[in-house]
Amino acid sequence: MSSCVATRQVLQWTLRKATSSVCGPLQFGKCLLCSSSSQNTLLSSQHNDEAAPVWEKPVTELSQRSLVVMGFTDTQAEQIYDSVSKIRGGFVAKHALSSLTALFVMGLNPSSVLKLLKKCPELYTIKESQLQQRIDNLRKLGLVEGSLQRVVAHYPQILTMPVKTVKSVVVFLREKCLFTGYQVADILRESPAVVQENRGQLEYKFQYTYFRMGIKQAEMVKSRLFRFTLDELRFRHSFLERRGLYQTPDKKGQTTIINPKLDNIINVDQDTFLTHVAMASAEEYDVFQRLMAREWQEEEWQHGNIEADSDDKEGGEDEEDEEDEEDGGKSSYRKRRKK
Repeated sequence: MSSCVATRQVLQWTLRKATSSVCGPLQFGKCLLCSSSSQNTLLSSQHNDEAAPVWEKPVTELSQRSLVVMGFTDTQAEQIYDSVSKIRGGFVAKHALSSLTALFVMGLNPSSVLKLLKKCPELYTIKESQLQQRIDNLRKLGLVEGSLQRVVAHYPQILTMPVKTVKSVVVFLREKCLFTGYQVADILRESPAVVQENRGQLEYKFQYTYFRMGIKQAEMVKSRLFRFTLDELRFRHSFLERRGLYQTPDKKGQTTIINPKLDNIINVDQDTFLTHVAMASAEEYDVFQRLMAREWQEEEWQHGNIEADSDDKEGGEDEEDEEDEEDGGKSSYRKRRKK
């Protein structure tokens, strides 16, 4: 019995010794510090893991770094950033990235985009939504992939024109000039500057070619008529006509000579035109151009005087009518007073 009590006491003493040796007061404090520091380390590592994706968030502000992320080289990014900085107003910097994104989505590479912006800095100032609407409208008009990119690269100003303006030009070409939808698409593809041409000049150019020269729509499109100015067309056609090398077709579309094709008249350089079509010297053509320019100027001056005279006559008639009305009003007033 006494041996069992002794054995129990020995076991209790051993347990107390082991507990005090494992973690005394100082060691327990160290254990707490170690555990708290390890927890802090774990929390900080978790916090760092959460903060790490900040670099991967989409950049919405214009900077050289954001431009590099988009695919521009350091030099290209610096050029674009400097160009935007020179344009006044925070609106441009705010919408520049989204506008650039729209150009990338269209299928242009960074070098092509930079060339566009150098040709037409106004693109910086256009909102992404407007830019996308204009691109979509050009697609609807028949500028498919490949053609659209070539047109924009050649004439980026077409993206500065409102959708309403482009549509009005298309309506004019289809309804007034009777071009088909495919022909209008060809005109926009080959002569995109037509969307900015003066409407009166555009109409006169078509009428001159159609009625004066007897050229049909298909040949106009094939010859890229709308790439050339009205004066270029009139000078060359009139020169051939004065030399007896061109005739206006009659009502049946017939002529006594074979007229040269429109493509051979306007779509060649001046030397080729004079040598192979007009068969004349450069001196003759130069003198003719000066005489014709003077003649057209006199015609415009006379036309302006005639319009001014007609306006004066109409104004005089209006004044007389007003005087009659006043006299009539006075006489009627007198009659009423007599009564």
